[in-house]
Amino acid sequence: MLMNPNKDTQLCMSLSARPGNFGLRFHNHLYEQLGLNFYYKAFSSQDLNGAVAGIRALGIRGCGVSMPFKEACIELVDELDDSARAIASINTIVNTAGHLKAYNTDYIAIEQLLQKHAVPKDSTFALHGSGGMAKAVASALRDGGYANGLIVARNEVAGRALAHNLGYEWQATLGNARPQMLVNVTPIGMTGGAQAEDLAFEADAIDAADTVFDVVAIPAETPLIVRGRAQGKRVITGLEVIAIQALEQFVLYTGIRPTDEQFQKAVAFARQ
Repeated sequence: MLMNPNKDTQLCMSLSARPGNFGLRFHNHLYEQLGLNFYYKAFSSQDLNGAVAGIRALGIRGCGVSMPFKEACIELVDELDDSARAIASINTIVNTAGHLKAYNTDYIAIEQLLQKHAVPKDSTFALHGSGGMAKAVASALRDGGYANGLIVARNEVAGRALAHNLGYEWQATLGNARPQMLVNVTPIGMTGGAQAEDLAFEADAIDAADTVFDVVAIPAETPLIVRGRAQGKRVITGLEVIAIQALEQFVLYTGIRPTDEQFQKAVAFARQ
């Protein structure tokens, strides 16, 4: 996509256990449209220390960090932005002359989407998950004024810790709870996974909710979102999350904020 790469081309990348094409297509489309001498490539690695050392040593400008590296990367960077420090989870590394600063643009995306979709702040909610992304989502909910929440996680240690730190309750399963908002922050429903066809919550819990929110971006219409739409619920998709967080990463890497039209075109291109 970059028509004239040269020795000064700045490389950006993503690091994930299961790389996808959305970020690659999104960033490269904007680089081309805006005439920027950048290129973006998705990577996977089992050597996290080596990968982050490579970012520093090779002068890679930016790196998007996905599951399961969002917490493990923290000790490998030089500085944490407030967005990452507050929730001890990162999804973005910016390299400035060998100095690695980490951010969390997931948090920013969640914050914006709750406002955009006008989710009532008095909504009760259940959040399924306890990893790095769950921390970002739960923290954005707390900071957004959503006080009545339940963390649902099979990992009792991580689930209890997340709930305790943010002032929520914890349960291993949803049980009889039927909250007004359901938030999936697990790989359930993700294309290519063992539970790609599964619902992240019980069907009757989805039917009883007002809002369903799935951070899984591939596919854009997960089983949870499909059922939520069919039942006329307010839905927030993982595609919306990944698009906004990618936009904020783009701004951090390049210092340029695209127009809304440019952003929407990049999202449409990335989805193809």
